[in-house]
Amino acid sequence: MEGSRRASERQPSGWTVFTGVLLLLIGSLDALWGLAAILNSDVVVVGGHGVLVADVTLWGWVHLILGSIVAITGMMLFAGSPTARILAVFFVTINAIAQIVWFPLAPLWAFLIILLDVTIIYQLTARWDE
Repeated sequence: MEGSRRASERQPSGWTVFTGVLLLLIGSLDALWGLAAILNSDVVVVGGHGVLVADVTLWGWVHLILGSIVAITGMMLFAGSPTARILAVFFVTINAIAQIVWFPLAPLWAFLIILLDVTIIYQLTARWDE
């Protein structure tokens, strides 16, 4: 009986699973976005202030590595790791800050990812004791 109680205590809650799915999704999308930036590093942006040609290879590598870490952290949440929440809050905060770089290139994408990052931070911190 005590063994079954311990097993049920380690099971992640529904909100933790939801957050883990979001982490896996955002991490995978960030990694793919970073890979696309590495493979096609020259980006031309036409705006109100003229034409900007940017080499985004470095930020592609940053997003590829950060996205992979975020996805792995999401899988750690599925496993019920106690340190996964702390790591997830840290890496998702870094991911939200890193999205600011993409605003000139893809503002809708960056805004959407920042909103999802804030949702993840809320779910992990507001329900910390679950």
